Amino acid sequence: PRVKGWLLLENYTPTFIFSVLYLLIVWLGPKYMRNKQPFSCRGILVIYNLGLTLLSLYMFYELVTGVLEGGYNFFCQDTHSGGEADMKIIRVLWWYYFSKLIEFMDTFFFILRKNNHQITVLHVYHHATMLNIWWFVMNWVPCGHSYFGATLNSFIHVLMYSYYGLSAVPAMRPYLWWKKYITQGQLIQFVLTIFQTSCGVVWPCAFPQGWLYFQIFYMISLIILFTNFYIQTYNKKASSRRKEYQNGSTAIANGYTNSFSSLENNVKQRKQRKD
Repeated sequence: PRVKGWLLLENYTPTFIFSVLYLLIVWLGPKYMRNKQPFSCRGILVIYNLGLTLLSLYMFYELVTGVLEGGYNFFCQDTHSGGEADMKIIRVLWWYYFSKLIEFMDTFFFILRKNNHQITVLHVYHHATMLNIWWFVMNWVPCGHSYFGATLNSFIHVLMYSYYGLSAVPAMRPYLWWKKYITQGQLIQFVLTIFQTSCGVVWPCAFPQGWLYFQIFYMISLIILFTNFYIQTYNKKASSRRKEYQNGSTAIANGYTNSFSSLENNVKQRKQRKD
């Protein structure tokens, strides 16, 4: 009843339609762009990522202060004992739900820039499910124990979207070194959320147990997918770089060639000319 009449929360149909449209664009977008030149999108990417950085920072601040004002219990917090702080949390979590709709643009920018390798199963699964999950959260458990995962995720998104905003500026790219640690932070976030959610199972309160079990299983699915992404992206790259270095390959990651190999090739060419 506390969210009755709120934008997009009155019934599930709009959220479902947005999700179906998202999946259709993911499927048809790359086909449409196949024979077209990629768009730069540099200016709008800076604005977009800056906007999401500021929104994430706002949500993180409001959630932390709301939790402190309501005296929330870390181990288990029901949805009706925080007084006015509960309504503050609910209002912020509506923005969190709505931000999941805005974040569909992450994928659309990949399509427009023809970065199709970044549209992975993990990426689509995460984006498509979060909007739907949070519609149900907002209608049944919009405060209380639901605050924790959203708070951590908002903090991680401050780091993530600031990184992507800066990376849209070519002059800044050489100074950006923390992408790997953002993924590590996401994995830590999932583990901490499982721990905090499990506390509500072990020391229960009036918060519905079914939601706690669902969140644990959803976090496990994200840990599996993000761990696979981490291994594929960072561990395998590091391994291939070591092999290339050991073999004296010229194709190292930053695009520079091995100077000794270049010198050797020049010497060979000169000898051939003399002969």
